[in-house]
Amino acid sequence: MHKVSRVQLKVFLFFVFLFFIFTFKNKAEDMDVVKLPKPKLKSTTSLEEAIKSRRSVRSYSSKELTLNQISQLLWSCQGITGGMGLRAAPSAGALYPLEIYLATNQGVYKYLPMKHELKEISRENKKPELTRAAWGQNFISTVPVNIIICAVYERVTSRYGQRGVRYTDIEVGHAAQNIHLEAVSLGLDSVPVGAFDDKAVSDILGLPKNEKPIYIIPVGYRR
Repeated sequence: MHKVSRVQLKVFLFFVFLFFIFTFKNKAEDMDVVKLPKPKLKSTTSLEEAIKSRRSVRSYSSKELTLNQISQLLWSCQGITGGMGLRAAPSAGALYPLEIYLATNQGVYKYLPMKHELKEISRENKKPELTRAAWGQNFISTVPVNIIICAVYERVTSRYGQRGVRYTDIEVGHAAQNIHLEAVSLGLDSVPVGAFDDKAVSDILGLPKNEKPIYIIPVGYRR
């Protein structure tokens, strides 16, 4: 029986290592990046009208949103609105602990505010799984888009200590309200969902350990 030498074993392990490196690299390169349209800064709906009309809606049609609508919603939530990377929602110390995900029929995406684009995370429709994680709230499956707001608490607690938890939670509310009002401005409806299994949502979206899901916000056309 042929005996494998130590050199041959090292060569074999080296090529196995290269195989895994290139497989992972190719998989990462296969993921798409979606450039979002430039957000519009004027609307036919006044802020006061949006505030008056906003309602929490739990029945949606399956009509898809346009890329322009998605662009506006994400920009209103965490888009860049000023120099030095200042964003649409106020943040304690301008530390910006929020990470925004989009779950659609086409897959899961992460919003990249600095480039105003979407990074593809998965090509699977995760909405049915999110529905189960949210204790069977079926409108999460029927709505065309779910915006998931996540938080990295350490970005704020590293400066402000335990008080940073409160600052982060407050910021989530700022960002969520922007989404709700922008939805009205676009002729859409939305609802904030906080009832879900945190671990299940994290697993479904493939979140890093330091990102915690706080809100699921379905957005679409009222049925």
